[in-house]
Amino acid sequence: MQRQNARSFTRMSVYDSIRKSIVPIHKEGYPFIAIFLVATLVLGWLFEPLFWIGLILTLWCAYFFRDPERVTPQDADFVISPADGRISSVGQAVPPAELGLGDEPMLRICVFMNVFNCHVNRAPMSGNIRSIHYRPGKFINAELDKASEDNERNGVVIETAHGAIGVVQIAGLIARRIVCFVSPNEPLDAGERFGLIRFGSRLDVYLPEGATPHVSMGQTAVAGETVLAAFNDTKPAVFGRRS
Repeated sequence: MQRQNARSFTRMSVYDSIRKSIVPIHKEGYPFIAIFLVATLVLGWLFEPLFWIGLILTLWCAYFFRDPERVTPQDADFVISPADGRISSVGQAVPPAELGLGDEPMLRICVFMNVFNCHVNRAPMSGNIRSIHYRPGKFINAELDKASEDNERNGVVIETAHGAIGVVQIAGLIARRIVCFVSPNEPLDAGERFGLIRFGSRLDVYLPEGATPHVSMGQTAVAGETVLAAFNDTKPAVFGRRS
């Protein structure tokens, strides 16, 4: 009996380990994965070596649309990274006019996402969505500063305990589709999913006076977890909620 219980426990442990290591895929990726898979089968039927190339691309597509759980710091003073990627800019910049945040420079923190980063975007702070503004544009390299002005973008203004902040999804050289899951007047929790950009680009966060940056250029950020800035520097991070 003890041997049977031990074997059962071992099987369950292995099963749990495998299950926990598999990262969920966001539903936005299902159609793309299906297209890649069908193309792989067709090309493999025509010429076998193409099957293996297609299979690699299909696995990459599934990896691209991964949607892992994140543990978000529970503090209303913290500004959390809305994207996985590299901090490409920290400094003062005038927010896009359509956001209605004024024409004075605000603290702007930019997170650049390459094609290997997770592309699910998360709210940097808790609050209510004041407005959403989509603007068509170009598809130049999102790492360039002028991408904030010229590229296709979608801006979300969130009313928080520290005033209105702007979160701008910016399309890049490869990205051709910005997806926003939320609507005006909806509440958002810090770390909650609000959008996705397909195949690379950038997220800009505009913060009102009083925010102190906690990151530097070149640093790697994790969406829903990395503290980009804070309005009070006296409180330690308290981790707790998974989403």
